[in-house]
Amino acid sequence: MYTGCKDDKGFDVTSENLHLELDLKQFFQYYKVRNAEYLAKRIGMNPNVLFQYVRGKKQPSKKQTDKIIQGIQTIGRELSSINLV
Repeated sequence: MYTGCKDDKGFDVTSENLHLELDLKQFFQYYKVRNAEYLAKRIGMNPNVLFQYVRGKKQPSKKQTDKIIQGIQTIGRELSSINLV
């Protein structure tokens, strides 16, 4: 754990107290998720609508955001439970 970094108030910044928030566009840019169409189908969303959110052309409602986040988390849990041989 690196504790040599301090915030503007002099508090140590650590991985335990650092919290990052990304919007959908930032998420897809950072994680290079290429198959947003797959995610859209998994969560029952029109792929064109999800692409508009990803590109920042439209802002999703709270309900849509929650649906997308839940879908991403479900896929993440599935991926983390895979054992490759």
